[in-house]
Amino acid sequence: MENSAARAVGPSYPVSAAGNALRVVRLLHELDQLRVMDVADRLGVARSTAHRILAMLVFEGFAVQDRHKVYRPGPALQAIRGSQAAPPPDLITIAHPHLQRLADAVRETTHLMVLEGNGSRFLDGVEGPQALRVSFRTGTLLPAHVTSGGKALLAALPADRLRALFPNGLPEDQAKAPKDFESLMNELVSVRRHGYALNLQESERGVHAVGACVRDRTNAAVAAVVVAAPSVRCTRARLAELSEPLLATARDIGQGL
Repeated sequence: MENSAARAVGPSYPVSAAGNALRVVRLLHELDQLRVMDVADRLGVARSTAHRILAMLVFEGFAVQDRHKVYRPGPALQAIRGSQAAPPPDLITIAHPHLQRLADAVRETTHLMVLEGNGSRFLDGVEGPQALRVSFRTGTLLPAHVTSGGKALLAALPADRLRALFPNGLPEDQAKAPKDFESLMNELVSVRRHGYALNLQESERGVHAVGACVRDRTNAAVAAVVVAAPSVRCTRARLAELSEPLLATARDIGQGL
């Protein structure tokens, strides 16, 4: 009778192409982002071969490529991951009234964000009532380390998971953002200590923001809520003041999840 060890042995016929594709799918699942050079190095293949594998995964929906030529899990892989990779289905419905109340109270724009790989995705938002205001950016994906909500969520991750999200270090296309991984780690220590994160014109010139993590009833970090305002009227001191109603809103949203 065949034992479990025998069943674990791979097939004797050549399946290198399929095997490499499956390895890349597994890497995407574990790391949330890959570049062509990462695949080439890990599989021991030429970059042209790595590119063909990734292009095939994009075609089949298992990967998507962002503007920085970084490959991330696509809809087919997200579907396989299931609820573990997706925010709670009622998150936006529960959070929106709180975003509205916060925007009315502080008279600035509010956002709801989730972590997507090493990026932060804007899920919902409410624009502030003032003529000069930050617009909501629902659907936009930005590098997590340049947004206050993204930093708040990164601060909730263990160190090994953080390093896995940035295998090639930090992108260098934002002048005011942390310059390297160690700088980011130092900033996240401050985020954990204060309970909120700041964005001082790091994602967009003229915009300041403060973000806090939303935790559900199991204490899992599932999202971040953000207040964003024009920097001309929102100093760093003002952001610290905004953190109080922001943290209260984050707690209220979490209690409803």
